Amino acid sequence: MAQAGPPRLSTLRVLQMNLGFLGLQFSFGLQQSNMGPIYGFLGADEATMPLLWLAGPITGLLIQPVVGAMSDRTNTRLGRRTPYFLVGAVLCSLSLFLMPLSQALWMAVSLLWILDAANNITMEPYRAYVADRLEPQQRPLGFMTQASFTGLAQTLSYLAPSLLVWWGFDRDALGANGIPETTRIAFVIGSVLSILTILYSVWRVPELPLTDAQRAALMARPLSVKGTIAELRDAVVEMPAVMRQLAWPMLFQWYAMFCYWQYVVFALAERQHGDVLPNSAAFRETVLLNGQLGGFYNFIAFVAAFAMVPFTRRIGARPVHAFAVACAGVAMIALTQVESLPLMFVAMVGIGFGWASLMGNPYVMLAGAIPPERNGVYMGIFNMFIVIPMLIQTVTLPLIYEPLLGGRPANVLMLAGCLMLLAAAATLAVKAGRPNQPV
Repeated sequence: MAQAGPPRLSTLRVLQMNLGFLGLQFSFGLQQSNMGPIYGFLGADEATMPLLWLAGPITGLLIQPVVGAMSDRTNTRLGRRTPYFLVGAVLCSLSLFLMPLSQALWMAVSLLWILDAANNITMEPYRAYVADRLEPQQRPLGFMTQASFTGLAQTLSYLAPSLLVWWGFDRDALGANGIPETTRIAFVIGSVLSILTILYSVWRVPELPLTDAQRAALMARPLSVKGTIAELRDAVVEMPAVMRQLAWPMLFQWYAMFCYWQYVVFALAERQHGDVLPNSAAFRETVLLNGQLGGFYNFIAFVAAFAMVPFTRRIGARPVHAFAVACAGVAMIALTQVESLPLMFVAMVGIGFGWASLMGNPYVMLAGAIPPERNGVYMGIFNMFIVIPMLIQTVTLPLIYEPLLGGRPANVLMLAGCLMLLAAAATLAVKAGRPNQPV
């Protein structure tokens, strides 16, 4: 079922095929910047906060490898990957609309499970679709475009509440559940973007029709539960060496990012205002500040992702990624030490470089090392290298939060920075993949 080389796409078509990532990552940005505060508004406890974020890693662990393997074997008039995009986009849109209407903590947690499941149904088929549609020399542009749209989408999602305040909305206007009205409106915007951008991408750049040989191969290996399980088993056993080596940097960097997203608002609030309650005006002010900082680092990621493309092509994704995540590690550590707002924005530059690379360069390394007919299943399995570190973080951090980290959110950020530096070192230990693909 190996694909004969896909036709070269124009830069405009590469941008159009990745626009769906804008809506998808706007959703992720809303989660990263708002779920911690939403849980706080609904009465969650700081120490157990990681447990309330289990939805992302669990759904990613269970859904993405299975959906990736299924999409390799799917054959419909819409294509192999597109049906999964559409189902995921609809569920995501509905969940985003309902999230800020949550009346209790259990409702917000339940909706996050549905939302993360929907995002995961879309995510890995989308990455496989990009690998399917692009020739090897265009893959750095394709995956770094995804990284760039991630930065742009999350810039907008992080800044959305602040922009609404700047446009005249009352920052202290609350719903009956204590969640700010600006948060509710931001989620409605995300709900609309989620479905419209996916529809646009699959309309403008549809999947390539299958060849006769590909159809024959699919008929010989029809979509079934047994076949999907066997495909996953075989893919794990035959996993390329580069993919196995990437497990270590992925462990360190995604444990670190989960720490950062969960605790940065609380660390900033502690630094700026001392010990404040989540329902206080000072905490709401910090939520807006984090949105501005997060918007800035995502804007840096938007620019940096495109800027990295020539360097990735020239010297390879591996050294570029190591440098970028090291910048993020230094920035996270610095964020615990600085007090002035300008220095906080300087730290965000480093985090922006790291975030841009996380969303692009590992996939450049991966795409050059896996067989094209298994793009879906290996992209799905690779997501396990993201969600397993998140699961480990969820289980272990509550155990060490008080005895080792002193119950201080700033110390969680310090730990995250050190882990990013370890990720940089582990990335440099990854050996090159195929000779014609820069790693």
